[in-house]
Amino acid sequence: MRIDIITAVPKVFGGFFNQSVIGKAIKNGLAEINIIDLRDFSEGKYRQIDDSPYGGGAGMILMPKPLHLAIASCFKERTYDEVIFFVPEGEKLDQETVNHYSGQKNILIVCGHYKGIDQRIVDAYSTKLISIGDFVVTGGEIPAALFTDAVIRVLPGAIGNEISALEDSFQDSLLSPPVYTRPPEYLGLKVPEVLLSGDHKKILNWKLEKAVDKTKKYRPDLLKD
Repeated sequence: MRIDIITAVPKVFGGFFNQSVIGKAIKNGLAEINIIDLRDFSEGKYRQIDDSPYGGGAGMILMPKPLHLAIASCFKERTYDEVIFFVPEGEKLDQETVNHYSGQKNILIVCGHYKGIDQRIVDAYSTKLISIGDFVVTGGEIPAALFTDAVIRVLPGAIGNEISALEDSFQDSLLSPPVYTRPPEYLGLKVPEVLLSGDHKKILNWKLEKAVDKTKKYRPDLLKD
C-alpha cells in the first residue's frame, strides 16, 4: 500500500517511519510512505502557505491555493481510495476503521496546521474526516503518524508473528489480557501458574477471562454490543 502525506512541516516526521515495524514494512516492500512539503506549492517569494482568517479571530489558516496545487499534483500521479483530513468533527478512529484501511491501495492524507484548513479545500477534496479524540494538537502530523502506524502494522507480513496483531486490544472489542515474561518470579510477584502449565486450552480460557475482566473494569463501553 502507499500513503502520501501533505504537510506544512515535513520535518515533524523525522525518522519515525524508518523505525521498528513500520521501517521493516517499508524495507520489505509492504508499504510506501511519501511526505509532500506543502511549501513546495507556494507561489510566493517567501513560500507563504497561511494567512489570517476572514471575519477576524486569532491564528492563521492554511491557504487554499497551495493545498489545491499539492493535492492536484498527487491526483496526476495516481488515484486514491481515500483522501483523509483529520478534523475535530471527524469520525473517531478505532481498530475496525484501521483494519478497513489496511486493505486499501492508495491513501492521501492532508495535514492541517496552525488554526486550520480553508474549508473550501476540505469540502472539495475530503472523502473521509477522522478524529483521534476530543482534544486538540498542533497539526495533523501526529494524527497522520498514528494512523499510518496503526494501519501498516496490521498488513499481512508487517509483524513477524501475525497472530500478535490479531491479539491486540480492540481487535475483538476487548482489551488484551495481562502479559508476562521471564523470570517466573520477580519482586515477590509470580506469573500466574496457568501460563506456565503448557495447557493451551486452559491458557486460552484464562486469557479470554482476563480480557473480559480487564475490559469490564477499564472500558465497559466496549462491551455495550
